Amino acid sequence: MDRAVFDAVAGTPTPGLDRLLVGASNAADHSRLWLLTAAVMAVLGGRQGRRAARQGVLAIGVASALTNLCLKPLAGRRRPAPADHRPALLSRWVRRPTSTSFPSGHAASAFAFASALGVAKPAVRVPVRVAAVAVAYSRVHTGVHHLSDVVAGAVVGSLCGWSVRRLAGSPASSARAR
Repeated sequence: MDRAVFDAVAGTPTPGLDRLLVGASNAADHSRLWLLTAAVMAVLGGRQGRRAARQGVLAIGVASALTNLCLKPLAGRRRPAPADHRPALLSRWVRRPTSTSFPSGHAASAFAFASALGVAKPAVRVPVRVAAVAVAYSRVHTGVHHLSDVVAGAVVGSLCGWSVRRLAGSPASSARAR
């Protein structure tokens, strides 16, 4: 299934979408997009925004450590390669990481941040999750991950965000626990 999805995405010309998704992928390198969002939340969001930003950044740290230090070395999955008959499109070029492919660190960080931040600051839940989905899909669109890599990364990230919320005792998770 991964190969079929990869070939379908790679074989569909989308010049307008390419620029947007390359931008999303690059903005999320080293979690820059999420750290900038957290900084804005901390400055403009009051006490609730600072709490949300702290939880979001902590969730990124947990997801990044788990993904990059534990799961990627265990899985050892190679990144996708373009089909022999179809070279990679220049309009979709992003820096190709040297790490293994499974799970996607970009997706894990994106969903960890969205999961932690969205509950602590409900007003930003939808836009942050949409951004997380865009970043995760951008990794398939640009050819650096298989679909299963980003799905696994999204699950890992969501679980890390949930765990941080539970351990931090966010008001939303405490209320549900009662």
